[in-house]
Parts: sequence; structure tokens; C-alpha cells
Amino acid sequence: MLRIHFTPLDLQNIRVARRPDPLWELVCAACRLVTNQGPLEFGAWRRGVLERTVRDLEARRALRLLGTLVPPVGYIPDFLTPSVPDEGLPAALAQVRATPRRRLQRELGILAGTRRLPAWTTALGRPGDRGMGSLVRALEISSKALLEPRWGQVRRAVQDEVDLRARTLLDGGVRALLESLPFARWHPPVLEVDYPVDRDLQLEGRGLLLLPSYFCWRRPTALADPTLGPVLVHPVAVRPLETMAAEGGGLERLLGRTRATVLVQVARGRTRTTSEVAQAVGIALPSASYQLAVLRDGGLVASHREGQFVRHSVTSVGHRLLGADTGRRTETDPAYGP
Repeated sequence: MLRIHFTPLDLQNIRVARRPDPLWELVCAACRLVTNQGPLEFGAWRRGVLERTVRDLEARRALRLLGTLVPPVGYIPDFLTPSVPDEGLPAALAQVRATPRRRLQRELGILAGTRRLPAWTTALGRPGDRGMGSLVRALEISSKALLEPRWGQVRRAVQDEVDLRARTLLDGGVRALLESLPFARWHPPVLEVDYPVDRDLQLEGRGLLLLPSYFCWRRPTALADPTLGPVLVHPVAVRPLETMAAEGGGLERLLGRTRATVLVQVARGRTRTTSEVAQAVGIALPSASYQLAVLRDGGLVASHREGQFVRHSVTSVGHRLLGADTGRRTETDPAYGP
């Protein structure tokens, strides 16, 4: 568990990033690429990346270099995700290139304690060394390979998250914002966050940046160095899922685009209300109700009333149609990584 300790000044300085951070998304995407996590959310993206890189030697080399510094489990150096709010990838890459050698040595030393690093990492930052240029170039190429195919969806998902948090803040204030975070529990003045290791983060008046991420999965992550600007990277609450259309169009041709998307959205969790499905798919409530009724009549969705809500879940037939093994356990989530 991560315990984030707030002071009154920190509560006045909670911010929500308005745009996705390209290097945080890259680090998260690199982790998702080599795991089986999120088969519905990332399956077709993962296959598409692998298919494209088979024909692209430069991209394969860049991704191998990135994988050297970004393990799917464990510590990831903080210098790979500098703080450049809203300034985009070029500014972020410039920050990486300008990382002081002492910091590089310290963070790579921590990483070397968890895995064997190639010799080129020891020369990073030395006068005349070209390794940082190669690393920055690899980050740029990897961003194109991993992020470019999904960047439109990444931006929409993050914007939806920002809108959701903004409405919560406007309606209920800071307390409502903190209490609404699905991955955390607010016990004033401490925010307890689901986290794979036990640690405390003292904000000490610096505030906290909430950074929604499309490729972050299941639990939040944070910078390992507590002296850096506090940031909590967390999964978006509503993620636009892939349909089988992305894998060749079979499900879309069978059900139609809207109905296929509705089925995938219901499969996100154990149950979904009609309004949740409507909001996630971006259709009117009567349309969502109609599409769910058709799926229910076809044996793909089951519905039951719970109080004033009707909750829907995907049947075993629906899961087989989606090709999702919902009982499979995924790999262990990273300790410090996304």
C-alpha cells in the first residue's frame, strides 16, 4: 500500500493533468506489450505492434533497448518520465537527454541491483558518449511504434477522465474528488492507494498531480524517488475497449459496430448498469437499453434488477464469442512500474 500524507497546503494544490503524458504512456505501454494483462483492452493493439515490428528492424531494436530499462515487473528509473506538463514528446525527450550523469548513475545502479544491464548503460552521460542520443532516439521510435496507433483513443480516454474528475470536484469539492478515486481510500489526512509495495509519501506542501493514463493497468504507480515532484499515475476509469473489429471485423460484421462495442463494454467488469454502458459507448440511454435487450435475447448478456438499477453481465456464450478467458490469471503487476 502507498500512503500519501497531505498537509492543508497540499489539499490546496491537487491538480489533474489535462492531457496524456507521452513518456508515462510509453513506459506503461512497454509494460503492457510484454504481458498478457488486459486481453480485451490491449490484445489487438499488442498483436498489431508485433506484426508491424516484424517488418521494422529499427523499431525492434528500439523496443529491445527500451525493454532493457523498463522491466514489466520492478523498479523503473525515474529519469525516463520527467515532469513536463502539457509540453509534449519533444520537450520530454529533451529533459531525458539533459539528465545529469550523477542521477543516471544513481538510478541505473538501483536498476542494476534487480537485473543485469548491458555495458553501454555505464557510459551514459559521460562527455563524448553517444549513448544518451541513442536512448532518446529509441524512445522516439518506440513512441511511434507503441503509441501512435492508439493516440486518438489515449487522448479521448484521458479527456473523459478529466471531465469526470472535474465534475466531481465542482459538485463536491476536494474531499469528494479524493473519495471518488476507485483505486484509493481517503482517511484524512492520508490517501491510501492500492500498491504492490508498502511505502509512505510525504507531500510536505508540494501538492499532488493526478495523471490519468490509458496504458496504466489496474493499479496506480508513482515515482520511486520521494524528493521528486509528487505524481500519481493511475488508470482511466472508463477505457474505450477494443472490439473484434480491430482483429478483422468478425464480431462487428456479426453484431454491428454499436452492439459489438456494447458487448465488449459489458465484459469490462462483473456487472454494468445501463447508464454506465451508455456513457462508456457514447450512445443515448434508450439506445443502450435496446442494444442490451437484443444481446440478452441472443443469450450473450444476462440482466438482473438490483434496487433501482438493472445490472448486466456477459454470459459464458458471450465470453466465448469475445474470445476472452476471464478465469485466467495475469502476470504479477510491477512493483514500481505501471
